[in-house]
Amino acid sequence: MVIVAAVDRSDRASAVVREAVTLGEAFDEPVDVLHVLTREEFVSLERTNVSETGEAVPLESVVETARNIADETIAEANVTATAVGLVGDPADEIVGYANEQGARYIVAAGRKRSPVGKALFGSVVQSVLLSAECPVVSLRTEA
Repeated sequence: MVIVAAVDRSDRASAVVREAVTLGEAFDEPVDVLHVLTREEFVSLERTNVSETGEAVPLESVVETARNIADETIAEANVTATAVGLVGDPADEIVGYANEQGARYIVAAGRKRSPVGKALFGSVVQSVLLSAECPVVSLRTEA
């Protein structure tokens, strides 16, 4: 089993990783820190690269970019964990990865949104909470 820490580029990411490591230590489980680049971010990287070099960005490079973001968060939290990068819909990728790995827990932190904002734009953490097969630890931290 593994503890999955789902992180974005926010100030909350380090707190998510530290909480995941605390759970990992309590259950003697490894921690995977997961960052998912959205399709929109992928398209933006692709457009930039094509306009600058005339060539498409290999998917492996985009996944490496996502992994680097996870690595930066691990370094910022000053812990030991494995960085994982994926591309796609964040909620789907987080839940899919957790299911594939047989995760014990998913740890994530949501953004503060009004009920109308959640209804209009959705919430990654809300989707993960509703879709995950394992328990989800949702942190309420100040950004």
